[in-house]
Amino acid sequence: MKSRFLVLFAAAGAGLVMAGCANSHSSSSPQARSANLGERLVYPDAKKVAHTDTYHGTAVSDPYRWLEDGESIETREWIERENEISFPYLENIPAREFVTNRMTELWDYEKFGMPWKKGGKYFYTFNDGLMPQSQLYVMNSLNSEPRLLLDPNTLSDDGTISTGGYSVSPNGQYLAYSVSDGGSDWRQWRVRDITTGEDLDDLIEWSKFSGASWTADSQGFFYSRYDEPMGAELQSQNFFQKLYYHRLGTPQSDDRLVYERPDHKNWGFGGAVTDDGRYLIINVWEGTSRKNGLFYLDLASPDSGVVELLSAFDASYGFIDNDGPLFWIKTDLDAPKSRVISININQPEKRFWKEVIPESQETLVGVNAVGEQFIASYLKDAATQVQRYSLDGASLGAIRLPGLGSAGGFSGERDYTETFYSYSSYTTPPTIFRYDTVSGQSDVFRQPDVNVNPNDYVTRQVFYTSKDGARIPMFITHKKGLRRDGKNPTLLYGYGGFNIPLTPGFSVSRMVWMEMGGIYAVANLRGGGEYGEEWHQAGTKLQKQNVFDDFIAAAEWLIDAGYTSTPKLAIQGRSNGGLLVGAAMTQRPDLFGACLPGVGVMDMLRFEKFTIGWAWASDYGTVENPEEFQALYAYSPYHNIKKGVCYPPTLIITADRDDRVVPAHSFKFAARLQEAQGCDNPILIRIETRAGHGGGKPTEKIIEEASDEYTFLVKALKMDVGASTGAYAEVNED
Repeated sequence: MKSRFLVLFAAAGAGLVMAGCANSHSSSSPQARSANLGERLVYPDAKKVAHTDTYHGTAVSDPYRWLEDGESIETREWIERENEISFPYLENIPAREFVTNRMTELWDYEKFGMPWKKGGKYFYTFNDGLMPQSQLYVMNSLNSEPRLLLDPNTLSDDGTISTGGYSVSPNGQYLAYSVSDGGSDWRQWRVRDITTGEDLDDLIEWSKFSGASWTADSQGFFYSRYDEPMGAELQSQNFFQKLYYHRLGTPQSDDRLVYERPDHKNWGFGGAVTDDGRYLIINVWEGTSRKNGLFYLDLASPDSGVVELLSAFDASYGFIDNDGPLFWIKTDLDAPKSRVISININQPEKRFWKEVIPESQETLVGVNAVGEQFIASYLKDAATQVQRYSLDGASLGAIRLPGLGSAGGFSGERDYTETFYSYSSYTTPPTIFRYDTVSGQSDVFRQPDVNVNPNDYVTRQVFYTSKDGARIPMFITHKKGLRRDGKNPTLLYGYGGFNIPLTPGFSVSRMVWMEMGGIYAVANLRGGGEYGEEWHQAGTKLQKQNVFDDFIAAAEWLIDAGYTSTPKLAIQGRSNGGLLVGAAMTQRPDLFGACLPGVGVMDMLRFEKFTIGWAWASDYGTVENPEEFQALYAYSPYHNIKKGVCYPPTLIITADRDDRVVPAHSFKFAARLQEAQGCDNPILIRIETRAGHGGGKPTEKIIEEASDEYTFLVKALKMDVGASTGAYAEVNED
């Protein structure tokens, strides 16, 4: 079953830099223009209020609390004034035209999504290069002509309405698909007739963090939703998710409530019908905790009620497949790096469980049952390895990958004899392979043509020592022939949270950075999922400081090893990674030459108050706990800004429709940082409109934001870019 954690918090990943359209903002602001001549920026006058909260006897001031109201006239005026400084500042940097042009040129290549098979048909997404949103195609066979089934670009004039989840009915007749407006996590579900390409009248609203799963008769599907928000839909807290069944041709008001738990407001439900159509598997989650419940409903006798198969919430349990009453489950119970067990639901007691695939030295991250075998994906030092096993757990050998990189996919049903997967690395664009489960042969299905020569670059993995002696891996990628003279502009990226691993992946924006002579480094910090649950827990709650220490140690290692120096070193992270950058720059402002915190969690005392923020307490802890409050207060970026300190040049990224990490985090952080700044280094905030946390953002906005970030770094790190021509002057190349 698909993991929910990426959608509940969401790492943007180490590869793609999400973005927004700077061309939609312009200003002749005198202070913005003069700033490009080296004068100190004059920031908008952000009022301070005398607001104080008391936590366990500790009084904490919150002078910019008013910025939490994103719809107030005062906040909207502040946003406009900030953008009137930031966008002209970036547009007036001479290198921007070159960076944007090269980003656009390199981005313009065909992109193929992972194919999947259902109802005898094949489906995949496609983008011809610069389309705002990718289209969905269908084929009757792998050799037939693809037919356009759904074009999200027709849903809005500006490309900001996107499609998310797709679910095809077992008979191949219907497509359920979700729609997001302006990047919000809220989704509408619609249904399209695959033969005619026309939508039915069915419409589902107020769905969030949900897929759609069809019954075997193709007459309806299960989905999850919340009640309609009583307050601001982009800020109100989300509790009491419910699982419903929708039957085609009926209004949503008639949908049948399948399961709810009024006694557990934090519980969420993901329903998935087994491939044989017999059972509805209900994944019961509580926030972003990996410890979940696994319930089921026998669809042959639905009146029998939901059975709580695994209800202790003592480990992670992921349903893989079933053979009648025999369920195969991936779990980290008594196995921090995960294993596969089988449970016969007719004898569900633990003493009857059987181990099918034991825990390995590598971290087991995913298992699929295809071609009457298990295809298991592992991480070895953050790179993918793929192994095959028989259904009784006997080893069938490995699937060989092209190199040190990431592979994903391998979906399908147990009686399929084919599956698809993609492979990419930091310098290799995603190539899609078709794998034959009978012959064990992989063949290229789609390979993009990108104007990049991977042989011009090199990736190496190093291991460094953190503050407490922990051994941390880091990938370093750059052009061949680079000299370690301490003068190389370097971008260090990190995340470190929610058991999410950072694995090698291709990104156009990173390639542009490296073309300009930059080094790209990714640190695999504790808190992530690179080495299983123990690694994850070592970066949570009272141990969250380990993550920041790991990141700071990565920066120090890069400097000590001669790759770069403080004036040439930038750090970047998004979401939980934005928190990472905010904490690192407030703890060690002397260490970095520039900072790019994106859509970050900056107020660690208030994150639980908005939308799905309460769900992150499993990683962060809660202010309700005295010890956890002290830990949160000690590193909260917003609360640890000090007046008069010289902070590095900083470009804060957020969007006005982000209902995952509400923009108030970035607003308050920016206002306080601008007020406290003790030197002339710029503190800018770039606030995109009609965009959310990152998902579904149109291509143009992605390119514009990435271009602005790298243009900012060109100026902040004093990179050698010809001002008149915009051409990059090669440095540090043999």
